[in-house]
Amino acid sequence: MKVGTDGVLLGAWAKGGTRILDIGCGTGLISLMMAQRFPEADVVAIDIEPMACRQAVQNVGNSIYRGRVEVINMSISEYYGMMPCGIFDSIVCNPPFFNNSLKSPDVRKSIAKHADSMPFDQLLDAVSHLIADEGQFSVVIPVSESERFDNEAIFHGFFKQRELFVKTTENKSPKRILIEYVKHPPVHFFSSTECICSNNGRSEWYDSLTKEFYIK
Repeated sequence: MKVGTDGVLLGAWAKGGTRILDIGCGTGLISLMMAQRFPEADVVAIDIEPMACRQAVQNVGNSIYRGRVEVINMSISEYYGMMPCGIFDSIVCNPPFFNNSLKSPDVRKSIAKHADSMPFDQLLDAVSHLIADEGQFSVVIPVSESERFDNEAIFHGFFKQRELFVKTTENKSPKRILIEYVKHPPVHFFSSTECICSNNGRSEWYDSLTKEFYIK
């Protein structure tokens, strides 16, 4: 699995804590970014796909964060059934989101991309069980899926605290949205729109957000 912009955005934008869970970690990109941004954090990276987990273990093992990132090959439903309530103060997820579309013949890619491998209701069931009372749950999803996801989040008792619409260029509509959910009505709600690219390459906003992660 290649490094994708969605994962980079989420890893650079999401709030952290001392106990962080990355659901559907893939090769460990977001987990490692969160470990880099939050030096006091312990990170649990979980994924159902064995090959992705093997790559995540290798990537974590080759990093300076190997003592703080634990990779677990398990479905999120299995995992939360084993764990006590409220143990993570930050949960991040770049979930699979293609619905009713043609699947790839590559099983690993289908698991990574299609929502039937981690339906939104099952994901939010797990998050509502595992997140601390004052914790934050952050996701990146297509704008086209945001209403469906938001309705499911509301059903599970979550409130939006922040949202960020992301455009690739100024003249295009936003294709992705980053959302931060909390368990109580927020005092303030923040919504903004930003652009990844400018005429000179990466935009000033994107460069500022991700400058700690790109090699110049």
